[in-house]
Amino acid sequence: MPTDADRLTRLLDAGRALVAEVDLDAVLYRLLDTARELTGAHYAAIGVLDAERKRLARFLTSGLDEAGRRAIGDPPHGRGVLGVLIHDPRPLRLHEVGRHPRSYGFPAGHPPMTTFLGVPLLLHGEAWGNLYLTDKAGGDFDEADAHVITVLADWAAIAIEHANLYEGMQRRTAELEQAVQGLEATTTIVRAVGSETDLGRVLELVVKRGRALVEARAVLLLLAEGDELRIAAGAGGLDAAVVGGSLPARGSVAGQVLAAGGAERIGDVGARLGPADARLGVIGAQTAVFVPLIYRTRPLGVLCAFDRLGEDGRFGDRDVQLLSAFAASAATAVATAKSVEAERLRHSLRSAEQERRRWARELHDETLQGLAALGVLISSGLRVGGAGLEQAARQVQEQITTEVANLRALIAELRPPALDELGLTAAIESLAERTATVEGLEVDLEVAIGEERLDPEAETAVYRLVQEALTNVAKHARADRVAVRVHAAGERLALEVTDDGRGFDAARPGAGFGLEGMRERAGLMGGTLHIASGEAGTTVRVELPVGPRRKPTDGPPVTHERR
Repeated sequence: MPTDADRLTRLLDAGRALVAEVDLDAVLYRLLDTARELTGAHYAAIGVLDAERKRLARFLTSGLDEAGRRAIGDPPHGRGVLGVLIHDPRPLRLHEVGRHPRSYGFPAGHPPMTTFLGVPLLLHGEAWGNLYLTDKAGGDFDEADAHVITVLADWAAIAIEHANLYEGMQRRTAELEQAVQGLEATTTIVRAVGSETDLGRVLELVVKRGRALVEARAVLLLLAEGDELRIAAGAGGLDAAVVGGSLPARGSVAGQVLAAGGAERIGDVGARLGPADARLGVIGAQTAVFVPLIYRTRPLGVLCAFDRLGEDGRFGDRDVQLLSAFAASAATAVATAKSVEAERLRHSLRSAEQERRRWARELHDETLQGLAALGVLISSGLRVGGAGLEQAARQVQEQITTEVANLRALIAELRPPALDELGLTAAIESLAERTATVEGLEVDLEVAIGEERLDPEAETAVYRLVQEALTNVAKHARADRVAVRVHAAGERLALEVTDDGRGFDAARPGAGFGLEGMRERAGLMGGTLHIASGEAGTTVRVELPVGPRRKPTDGPPVTHERR
């Protein structure tokens, strides 16, 4: 048994060692070992109180091996004798703990214990926990033991407070570092908005910076396109073939997140994601965070991060907050880049239409008139020449007639006069008639858009969509019959072209047939394009907002049908 001087020296050494320790668990276990050494106790334990200081939230022991802990089972919660110190935080010495009126006895597998010393651990006068000692070698715990352990508990309180402060400082430092990372990432996106307008580069920047921000194994960016989510960009451990694919918004977790407008943290990817999400192609992912990209209440897409790098691999609340804040800036960057890209494409299409008008005017005013004049000259020659001249002249005249017809068809293809002069219905009827004559197709046409004229840009878009669809049928479908339906109601228009030819895999990348151009044209108008294709044929359906009409009338809509 150590002398009082030895115990005092040991107590001072223990105090210095406790105060120097900054890890809370290390402080507590050092306290247990020191308390046993100073008192000769066989067992020691620390009970840490919960936030309400009514029961024990943690229970650490010394003197028991792992097998002994497993034999006891669940740790105590602070009832019985242990609860006495919770309600009355003063030192408590007992000759035999089992005979105390508050004793509940020991559970099965618990080692027998007799003598007992309990001392509260106080931080700023408030109970933080209790230190328990049992089975002193050589007899009962005395007043000197209680005094030594009380002093040790005071040292421990200082050490615990230091450890808590250090842990809080470390946590705040980590949070500050993450906040700085988030600010840097956000700043990068803001700079991109001001200096970079290429959508592809902005998307690449978003996935790479987002991945670095939350230290994810992989990040995908999905953009909303009608009823689908297109995988527009990716970074990290991904299959390169995934980017460019798409998945349905309905039935997918990404679609649900976008519709709800709030982030979702996924602890088990295999259990949460369904068949509709399989196209994401992130093999072996365990955890994920899905965050919506929303710009001025308009849903743009979803940012998906998979598997945080590190031992745990799970994303925390802070990661969700950082990625959500990042997504808000990313949404602004994406929306800006898309607007710039749309304006560029719109300008390109507008320029192309203007060029078509110029060629149509020049062909009509110059080429056709020149050919007509040539025809007049040949006709004059016929009246004065012999038989040979007459035969040659008739051949030239026939050729001229053919060329004139060809040029008229070319003019109509470039810019049908009927579209400008008579409106969309007449232009589509003329297009259907030419397609039936030239391609030998049976064209079933129904146009119901009313007497009012649409906006010129909307009329051009609808005409070009019908034109491209019929061209695809003629070139690729090997069809006998095609049905064209154009219906407008209010400021919305629906276009549907259905053929009975051979179908194709519309979901296959690079399916072609001008579909991307049609999709872009529909997208520029704020509409959607859907394709269904199979053995029974192909259906192309487009829905567009067409805006207010020009020259409104009070009469009912007029339906034009032609077979």
